[in-house]
Amino acid sequence: MIHTTVGQLGHFFVILSFVTALVATVAYFLSALGRTSQVQAVAVEEPQLAYAGESSFGGKTTKRKAKATVETVEPPARDDWRTLARWAFYLHGAAVVGVVASLFYIVYNHYFEYHYAWSHSSRALPVQYMISCFWEGQEGSFLLWLFWNALLGAILIRTSGKQWEAPMMAVFALVQAFLASMILGVVFGDTFKLGSSPFLLLTEAMPDAPIFTADPNFVPQDGNGLNPLLQNYWMVIHPPTLFLGFALTLVPFAYCVAGLWRNQPYEWIRPALPWTLFGAMVLGIGIMMGGYWAYETLNFGGYWNWDPVENAVYVPWLVMVGALHTMLIAKRSSTGLKAAIILSISTFLLILYSTFLTRSGILGNASVHSFTDLGLSGQLLVYLLAFVVLAVLLATVKWKYIPSDEEEASVYTKEFWLFIGATILCLAAFQVIATTSIPVYNKILESFGKVSNLAMPTDAMAHFGKFQTWFFAAIALLTGLGQFMWWRKIENKKWDALITPGIITLLASAAIIAFGGIKNPVYMVLLVASVFALITNGTILLGIIRGNYRLSGGAIAHLGMALMLIGILYSSGYSRVISLNNSGLMISKGDDFTKNNNKENKENVLLWLNQPERMDKYQLTYRGQYIEVRGMPGYTARENVDVIEGDFHGVAQRDIEQNGKVYFKKGDTLALYPENVHYAVEYREPSGQIFTLYPRIQVNKRMGVVLSPDISHSMPRDVYTYIATAPDPSAETQWEKTETFSVAIKDTFFLNDYVAILDDVVRTNEVEGVEVGPGDAAVRAKVRVLDKNGEHILNPAFVIKNRMVAHPAELSDELGVRIQLNEIDPRTGKFTFAVNRTQRDYIVMKAFEKPLINILWIGTLIVVLGFAIATIRRYREFRKMRDKSVA
Repeated sequence: MIHTTVGQLGHFFVILSFVTALVATVAYFLSALGRTSQVQAVAVEEPQLAYAGESSFGGKTTKRKAKATVETVEPPARDDWRTLARWAFYLHGAAVVGVVASLFYIVYNHYFEYHYAWSHSSRALPVQYMISCFWEGQEGSFLLWLFWNALLGAILIRTSGKQWEAPMMAVFALVQAFLASMILGVVFGDTFKLGSSPFLLLTEAMPDAPIFTADPNFVPQDGNGLNPLLQNYWMVIHPPTLFLGFALTLVPFAYCVAGLWRNQPYEWIRPALPWTLFGAMVLGIGIMMGGYWAYETLNFGGYWNWDPVENAVYVPWLVMVGALHTMLIAKRSSTGLKAAIILSISTFLLILYSTFLTRSGILGNASVHSFTDLGLSGQLLVYLLAFVVLAVLLATVKWKYIPSDEEEASVYTKEFWLFIGATILCLAAFQVIATTSIPVYNKILESFGKVSNLAMPTDAMAHFGKFQTWFFAAIALLTGLGQFMWWRKIENKKWDALITPGIITLLASAAIIAFGGIKNPVYMVLLVASVFALITNGTILLGIIRGNYRLSGGAIAHLGMALMLIGILYSSGYSRVISLNNSGLMISKGDDFTKNNNKENKENVLLWLNQPERMDKYQLTYRGQYIEVRGMPGYTARENVDVIEGDFHGVAQRDIEQNGKVYFKKGDTLALYPENVHYAVEYREPSGQIFTLYPRIQVNKRMGVVLSPDISHSMPRDVYTYIATAPDPSAETQWEKTETFSVAIKDTFFLNDYVAILDDVVRTNEVEGVEVGPGDAAVRAKVRVLDKNGEHILNPAFVIKNRMVAHPAELSDELGVRIQLNEIDPRTGKFTFAVNRTQRDYIVMKAFEKPLINILWIGTLIVVLGFAIATIRRYREFRKMRDKSVA
């Protein structure tokens, strides 16, 4: 059945959102013009300046000189343009919600006649992963961004005040118009397309497909499914958080543009500051969520790989934090004000640039994360350039209204050190974006007919690490020094307050270096800087909490950052491979024995099913394949479920229980999580404590075999394990040619290179899968198989039922053997066994120890707490000032 109505409704909402965004833009622009005409720029002497004044810099009084300032005259009470703009923006928000609801309805109800649903979802996905399907595609991610902007715009209309609403919301609405155009999906002629619609039918997206020639109403029974790497709970919350961070960068940008527009270059700082704090917090959380997702899901052994798409988000965050610090000094320094304007504008423009990088397809050969080009690269470039031109022109024209200092800030002032910190953050950002943009440079040169030999670094970790380590060592030192300056612990050119923290830092660092085995001089510098930041900010924090804890946000955030740096130093610099191959076996083979093959042979261990092996201090045992059943915690052995291939369901072969509770009875049909096979690896520590990890292999029809790790977390270290190689869990078992053995009791024979002994053959009344009645006869053989780790017992049966003979086979994955008792000869006393051999069940796995990585995650949470406290404090300040001005 073709469900076209919901798609048509969704497309109508897209058009409505675009049109209403344009109406809101024009109406807010005209409203802002009306208000701006009431703001007269009057050249005055310095004592009358709204911004300029006197401030103390190192004990000296500094006067700032400005060319002009502003005098505000309230506009008429009635503003019809603003009323129209408000209603247009509210209607725009409602239309965006309508688009979201329509698209999710299509995905949730499996309307696979729509290209978006067919491309990104399937019937097997649980609800939480259907939510992930919503933003897997480019159209969905743009829609998510639209939604957050619409929500923030509605909040700002109610909270920003009449002074700022019109100019600021004109910027907001214009951004929304551009974003809505990205999902408009309107085609002009044969070549020009405006946006890519998420409501295209398959017949529209693939009109030349042969299936639609034969059957125009064809609807697939199932979709392609979700990228297996995105089938993770972090992918349900990470993208919305990240895009909320993207949306929040627009708020200080809009306030800044509004301030310049109104010839009020200073006044925008106070209302923008809490939003900048909140935006830096949310964007930082989103980035770290992505890092944790990579740590849990990808198998490169870490949480940050300096992938271009990771860098494209990291850079705006660095600049946003730099902008935040310059805002804090803008009250006392025009240098800080100018920097705050530049960096607030740059943060949003860098978000647009990162969008262009990741969604234009330009990073297709340089990144594992980037989207392919949907034909929107030109539109994305126009989006970026439009706001670059708007912001640069406005800042250039209005620069004369920004006051300037007559004297340089003294090195003994907090403003100086905050500015130095912001500068280093920006230098760190520049180093990353300059390298990440190499594909852009090449594209530009190609467009002029030139051939570029520039290439991305072959070892991104080493390239970026050698620069960023020094930048963050400097930042760590400055956080400690800056906090002492901020709270006036250093005054009158005396640095005595730093003596005690400095001595403690050196003693603590020396102890850690001596007992922690740190030999790399660069790591020593980073450690000393991080310990210094920890001690100085901890000292400041103790003093603040005794007074007013509401002022502690900065110290807490800096303390958390120091912990993060220590966690990064140890987890990255001292990560240790513990899966060393000491068996002498050649695990990795190839036509040419490369350096990489040699490394893989050295750093992987081969485990046979249920055969213990020594690895570092652990005894390892591979315990078999497990699967994840919906509605039940943990995992169950794969042999407990007869999996229905292609249906993501199975039939319980026995009662399935977990922690003493029976979840499914034998014969029940149960739902399985799609494509996942987990491999149970039992770790036994020297103390005797046992823990089991379940690294995962997914067999996906689009991406083939996808490997994901499992991790044992503890405060000293994480044990990180993933499967490097294993037999294809979706492939049918290939049995070799049948061999027969006729042996008497106590005779010896060979099974798959093992010594086997027929110990006995006895009567039995129980045979699995066969009901043995009173008139039936059944015997069971006891075959003892010896290997280096002990012995295995196989019990093939022979059944006579209703004058028919059955030979139930006994299978052993550990031995790679299937054995049947085929004949019993009472005259000779011999028993004939049919034996088939196959590859024994095995895995090749790799394991790391990640020391102190949990210090990184704890530090992240502390940073978030610091940002939250600071955000609340600054918002209360703004609200108090706003209420006073209204009164």
